[in-house]
Amino acid sequence: MTTYDIPKPTTELDDAIAHKINFKTKPLGALGQLESLAKQICQIQQTLTPVLTKPSIVVFAADHGLAKEGVSAYPQEVTHQMVLNFLGGGAAINVFSEQQGIDLSIVDAGVNFDFGDSPNLIHAKIAMGTGNALVENAMSKEQLTNAINKGAEIVRDIQSKGSNIIGFGEMGIGNTSAASLIMSHICQIPIEKCVGRGTGVDDDGWQKKLDILKQVQQKHAHLADTAALLQAVGGFEITMMIGAMLQAAALGMVVLVDGFISTSAYLCAQTLEPNIQHYAIFCHQSDESGHQQMLEFIDADPLLKMNLRLGEGTGCALAYPLLQSSVDFINKMASFESAGVSNKD
Repeated sequence: MTTYDIPKPTTELDDAIAHKINFKTKPLGALGQLESLAKQICQIQQTLTPVLTKPSIVVFAADHGLAKEGVSAYPQEVTHQMVLNFLGGGAAINVFSEQQGIDLSIVDAGVNFDFGDSPNLIHAKIAMGTGNALVENAMSKEQLTNAINKGAEIVRDIQSKGSNIIGFGEMGIGNTSAASLIMSHICQIPIEKCVGRGTGVDDDGWQKKLDILKQVQQKHAHLADTAALLQAVGGFEITMMIGAMLQAAALGMVVLVDGFISTSAYLCAQTLEPNIQHYAIFCHQSDESGHQQMLEFIDADPLLKMNLRLGEGTGCALAYPLLQSSVDFINKMASFESAGVSNKD
């Protein structure tokens, strides 16, 4: 698997960043999480005057062979139907991205559908969906490598056009099952505490989903590393997102992590390159069961909690104005000295 050199931001500017934040015309710490956001973005960009340019969100879509076992309330066809909806501008992520002036890219990472030429789609199909993890590996080693590399390539192209902040979303019927299996393995949490309702399964559906995922775990009981985990149970969209996240951090971009599925990709990325944590901002706590535990495992403090469980990168789009506010206050807000306001003794 390709390796990525992600440097830990230096601490040389930390005192100056803290001074600039603390001496704005406000009580110490009064802007709360906006202050920690501003500090993190300054550290990533190694500057006292951070700027967010050409914000981007990439939605990776793929199908899962395990969906054939009935782990979702929706049929597999919904994956390609939603991709067509994205391309037509009709999904929530389209609305929120347009509202915030965010460039949106849609990627066919492995959808079981032929989209033809589709000019607004990034064609990166690894295969027509993964294998059924209940009976075989989800993907081969070659497919894993191709997905990681393609995700990185897509991010390099976006960064070359001027973007320095990028969020990641997904679409794939059955992908909460893959994310639950990843979470259980990496976090060492029993699978029953990781399995949620996904796209809205009822009680019987949830029990069926849990039973199937327990069988999948039994089949793939001995996994040597993250690569083996992804080969066994991963999705092409999740794997491509891992390569994208790693490449974005290696390029010094701000990495916006969406909900349950995206955080499972981040978990894998962090096991491969721990320094990615310095570049990642967690946009929201999903309403999907297990996401809170996932966030606690990586000691992440999400920006929003709005009971979202849609995916698509919607949390990234909704959180983006908070990042812009954090940058604007550190750049534009007056200091006590410049405003002639008395500071406390």
